[in-house]
Amino acid sequence: MYLVLATILVFLPASLLAAVESISAPPPLREFRATWITEVAVNPDWPSQQGLPASQQKAELIALLDHAQQLHLNAVIFQVRPACDAFYSSPIEPWSDRITGVMGKAPEPFYDPLAFAIAEAHRRGLQLHAWFNPFRAAHPSTKSPPAPNHVTRTHPELVRHYADQVWLDPGEPAAQARTLAVILDVVKRYDVDGIVFDDYFYPYPQKDWANHEINFPDDASWKKYGEASGLTREDWRRNNVNQLVQKISQEIKAAKPQVQFGISPFGIWRPQNPAQIKGLDAYAKIYADARLWLASGWVDFLAPQLYWPASEREHSFPVLFNWWRAQNLKGRHVYAGLDDTKFPAAEIAQQIQTVRTQTSVSGEIHYHLRTVTANPALAAAVRAQYAEPALVPASPWILALPPVKPKLTVDTGSRSAHIRWENLAADPVRNWLFQACVSGKWTTQIFPGGQADYYFNTAIPDAVSLRAVDRLGNLSESAVWTPLRYSPPATTRGAERIKN
Repeated sequence: MYLVLATILVFLPASLLAAVESISAPPPLREFRATWITEVAVNPDWPSQQGLPASQQKAELIALLDHAQQLHLNAVIFQVRPACDAFYSSPIEPWSDRITGVMGKAPEPFYDPLAFAIAEAHRRGLQLHAWFNPFRAAHPSTKSPPAPNHVTRTHPELVRHYADQVWLDPGEPAAQARTLAVILDVVKRYDVDGIVFDDYFYPYPQKDWANHEINFPDDASWKKYGEASGLTREDWRRNNVNQLVQKISQEIKAAKPQVQFGISPFGIWRPQNPAQIKGLDAYAKIYADARLWLASGWVDFLAPQLYWPASEREHSFPVLFNWWRAQNLKGRHVYAGLDDTKFPAAEIAQQIQTVRTQTSVSGEIHYHLRTVTANPALAAAVRAQYAEPALVPASPWILALPPVKPKLTVDTGSRSAHIRWENLAADPVRNWLFQACVSGKWTTQIFPGGQADYYFNTAIPDAVSLRAVDRLGNLSESAVWTPLRYSPPATTRGAERIKN
């Protein structure tokens, strides 16, 4: 890479050019640092309450994204479909009552929360993944009557009541088709970085008044579709979920290959896997074969919810995380789901460190953002762990093509430098990897794609390296600049000397 101004380039000797070309910044950190932004939790992240003015909703969301940026996170997972409703302008499902207090009622004055969240996240250099619940049809805490276009009114034949919950029947092909259509609508119309499911597929088991486990009421779909399948009822239920996961994976990539698909399942696949583990059997009880999804490469990342401390032998955080990594036959990303609501700051810090020691491509998803920001000790611990900014891990099975090398321009004063850069490609840049060497020490900053310059006000750096970063974390070649001091020799003009 030639690091000098074009006006003097032809006058530099080959030995000097070779020395300049050898300058390289250290490789950046790679770590997925994400957080859930919930709308239906007991202590939701956003909005803080129903029916807030649109201006206050926007201000709250901006504050949350500012916190995420300050914590050096690089992704947020934004809940957009809690229960067959929408936090965006959907042609299929009604507006969520969490926005205005009335299901089906749009924000006033109108704005699209998902479009707003995407724009503000990207402005801060954060990925935004849209979080869907595939089969929940109503949340028990909902007080608003269902809107006329809610699925419970338009297609009651797809709906099942289970204890205090309302669910789409995964055994009904039309229910699967509806979920797929909703997701593809968002993929095609919004600039999301990913689609994410959490751990809800079939509902978690509930018990009746006699303490007997209630069976999911899918007799109708079992008789129509299951009995002729040749599968047991349990295998048929698992296959319903597997079919949806595989189909969504395929259809997302067909629509927009660069959009990732991730799932954050229950942290235990089956008890005794590995042998010391006990707990809920997600494979048998909620019919979630997450090991299959990972081993088959249907997901771009899997983030099992490892919501237990390292000290619990029967739910050991490091043992479970290492087991999940061993199931990763296709080389996808395996991150750790952390429950910041349960544990003190020291435990969360230890879990982050554990993930780093077990894999070179690490990452965590924190549940959830307001829990971190509302606890000063926890926020400080997370910020300390993420003291240096990190790029998201690259996903070469999706795309490994590097972005175009940027153009770098530098104006210097006696003790100052103004660094400017330009994207030379048609495609937008998601982030800039900016690295500078001052007094022999390299530092790294990650700027959002909209930033185009940086100032040094107290010293001229020894070297500057700039690389474009695309939405998948791929890096361009480095554009490098270093200040050159020169005094023209008698036989040449404009030759500079590298400052050491």
